[in-house]
Amino acid sequence: MANTYTQIHIQAVFAVKNRESLIHNKWKEELYKYITGILQNNNHKMLIINGMPNHIHILFGMRPTQSLSELMQQIKQDSSKWINQKGFINGKFSWQSGYGAFSYSKNELPRIINYIKNQEEHHKSASFSEEYLKLLNDFKVDFDERYILKQID
Repeated sequence: MANTYTQIHIQAVFAVKNRESLIHNKWKEELYKYITGILQNNNHKMLIINGMPNHIHILFGMRPTQSLSELMQQIKQDSSKWINQKGFINGKFSWQSGYGAFSYSKNELPRIINYIKNQEEHHKSASFSEEYLKLLNDFKVDFDERYILKQID
């Protein structure tokens, strides 16, 4: 749309179903490039992507041409399908339902980029569950724990 100017920075966080550690180092960079392609094909700007074997953080500049829920559904659906087509794991790969999304001002980006870049170091002292609950609490997001961190079946 002409004369539309935005500056929207989103950190999205989502986990492998049952928070299993299925994202392996040998193919995670390919996965990150694939997800980056999905974002870019939808005219959003990837700032950084990183994660752990059981979850991913994406920080991106979002264009107001698509809803966040549509974008996240596409990322999770298309990347699951891609992982399964590539045969990277035995069995079927899928992401846990839902995601967290948090907005940041431009001056906060260096700190968030550094945080996402250093996920391995960060998770030496905090689990994914602890990290996710801290984000939700820091942003004062109302949530129901029955759905946020569904126990492994």
